[in-house]
Amino acid sequence: MQRELKAAGKPWRSFEILNLGKYERQWFAGIDPTLPEPQRLAAAARAEGAYVSLILEAYKAEAVEQSPPFHGHKAGAFVVIGALDSPVTETVVHDAVDAARRMGIGRIDVLGFEFEMGLAPRLVDEARAKGVAVALRYIPKDVFDRRAVDKGQVSFHDLAYVEASAKVVSKRDRSITVSLTDFGVSYRQDGLESMIEGMKAGTRVTVEGGQVVKIVKAKDGTVTRDILTKEWTDWIDYWAVDFDYASRPETMLETVTQPDGSVKHVPQWTGRYIFENEWQSFRTRKSRALELTSATHAYATPGRKQIAVKVIDIFGNDTTKIIGFEV
Repeated sequence: MQRELKAAGKPWRSFEILNLGKYERQWFAGIDPTLPEPQRLAAAARAEGAYVSLILEAYKAEAVEQSPPFHGHKAGAFVVIGALDSPVTETVVHDAVDAARRMGIGRIDVLGFEFEMGLAPRLVDEARAKGVAVALRYIPKDVFDRRAVDKGQVSFHDLAYVEASAKVVSKRDRSITVSLTDFGVSYRQDGLESMIEGMKAGTRVTVEGGQVVKIVKAKDGTVTRDILTKEWTDWIDYWAVDFDYASRPETMLETVTQPDGSVKHVPQWTGRYIFENEWQSFRTRKSRALELTSATHAYATPGRKQIAVKVIDIFGNDTTKIIGFEV
């Protein structure tokens, strides 16, 4: 389809990333997302116990009782599991940190399918200043694959953060460019030393101290480490820009029963927007180069715009940054 559009001289895109998000997860958990909100919330409450147990099993954590807001415990850290169908918010993290301080807990892991934008690294740094080490980690959708859970193959990756800026190219035609200026990660590999100890002679690539490291173990047992992510750009596989993020509100059909008993489907705004990929730069096997400044984009109308920058890192996780800009 894109080749046909290009051949016809019409706007085209190389590819798109589509994310069904919370609706997909609701289906996995047996919750019909088309139900009216009260029924959907009741179904989510009934499924919560099974959902928490599944995440703890995939994360290899033990359940804890009577220790709210914590759901589990793993390797010296208490675990908080975010909601199935909503992002982990700043309030959730603050409450967990406050509870940890009251209980004398030094480490907490906060797991979620989505996170409110802007949490990292600010909240992690604030918690560290209070004596609590916080790891914000994505729950991968692999948790819904029973075989992956049974084999211990589900990987939880840490939340990253993006810094980007916009620059006016021409005030006359309201054109700008967007530049990627920083990308930060705090990935850690649990049980790293045990993994190295159990290694046979050979090479493994893993995560250590927030960096991707190649570990080589010799036949005599000596271990050498080579850092592969020498620059922040080495973490990035792909990034894209939506120059007018707020232009497409996300809606879903809400089922409403009319006074006469008939059913009507009414569009309701979810409070989110749809990311439109209007420019992108990505690495290929033949070319590892990555452009850090977008092509020029001109706006048809003046005003304040919301620009969304989405980064896909080398582990396949996406991180989004919203910046406001006046044109």
